[in-house]
Amino acid sequence: MRPQREYHIVVLGAGGVGKSCLTGIHPSVFPAALLRMKGILRPNSDTDQFTAQFVQNVWIESYDPTIEDSYRKQIEVDGRQCILEILDTAGTEQFTAMRELYMKQGQGFLLVFSITSMSSLNELSELREQIIRIKDDEKVPLVIVGNKSDLEEDRAVPRARAFGLSQNWGNAPYYETSARRRANVNEVFVDLCRQIIRKDLQGSSGNSDNSRKREGPNRSDRKKDNRTQGRRRSPCVIL
Repeated sequence: MRPQREYHIVVLGAGGVGKSCLTGIHPSVFPAALLRMKGILRPNSDTDQFTAQFVQNVWIESYDPTIEDSYRKQIEVDGRQCILEILDTAGTEQFTAMRELYMKQGQGFLLVFSITSMSSLNELSELREQIIRIKDDEKVPLVIVGNKSDLEEDRAVPRARAFGLSQNWGNAPYYETSARRRANVNEVFVDLCRQIIRKDLQGSSGNSDNSRKREGPNRSDRKKDNRTQGRRRSPCVIL
């Protein structure tokens, strides 16, 4: 079996789009008082259920706005065992100063909006631009997530609008999910992890190529080059 690899995933989006419950513990498992003491269950909360569904397979009906939560989850992707370190970030404006640190650490990003809120979709462009600027990479692994697909009757974001954004971002993967119904939740994380693995392998291949270039051609390559130079009298070395 291939060795486990650990990848850092950052979940970003506006407050109230359902990020956190797309990682917690269901209130029916432990007494509410204990959950509140541990900071898991908070009264008068509204959203952020996406991460909880993925990590714990649960739906948390009531949840306060997140400041920062971190979770670990092991999954298998194409025969590889992967440990995902998932950072669920705040969607409220007073915590935006912390995002730059999150983005520096992240290897892959879930950009989450609610299909019931056009403004939450509009916020994603700024987040993506910030990620690209900080990572200095326009091909950062990311997935666009339209959450709350179970609220179709309240839809404010046409699918065509979200697909258009996906195409403008170089055909970035787009999923519509429901944390409540656990629809497409696993698929989102698997897709993102697959992108990270692919980029990781490409980086390893590039480093190997650079190492060979620094070391210079091996003996057989030099013989081949000498024969080529003798025939063509070319100053160029063909690697």
